[in-house]
Amino acid sequence: MLRSPIRRIRLRTLAAAMALALLPIGVTFATATAATVAPAAVQASPPRPQGPCDIYAAAGTPCVAAHSTTRALYASYNGPLYQVRRLSDNAVKNIGVVRPRALPHPDPGGYADAAAQDAFCANTTCVITKIYDQSPNHNDLTQAPRGAFGGPALGGFDNLPIADTAPITISGTQGLRSLHRARHGAA
Repeated sequence: MLRSPIRRIRLRTLAAAMALALLPIGVTFATATAATVAPAAVQASPPRPQGPCDIYAAAGTPCVAAHSTTRALYASYNGPLYQVRRLSDNAVKNIGVVRPRALPHPDPGGYADAAAQDAFCANTTCVITKIYDQSPNHNDLTQAPRGAFGGPALGGFDNLPIADTAPITISGTQGLRSLHRARHGAA
């Protein structure tokens, strides 16, 4: 009778040890099976997080203007953020947002496409000529007309900002100078 409880304890200990030993094999098999069964789910682009204008709209005060040279202020915005002009030949290019991607590393995108600007502005100077309004109102910002102050630029206008003056890095991705404004409230 004394041998029976000791034998049960040994069998339970052996069973527990076997379960722990086989656990990594089961996890590896389950992970490999999930990856082969649903590769599209693994490679799906991550969703872009809500932007400030999404949050304001959910609170009942939607943006009436949304300007940024750094990122999209709406999760669904995929248009241009701003326009640059090369001083060497006066060519212009709209700089948009980076699209979401799953590989090689998940990236929700939504920030300015600095690589497109760098390629366009290589070996020359670019200025920002327009900042697009991401709101449905499309109140784009351009160089202000001449006012009472005789500005430093030709014709008395204010100077346009140089596009790559103060680059920043966000989450390991080099971006552009941080300039964004969101105005919210009743239109």
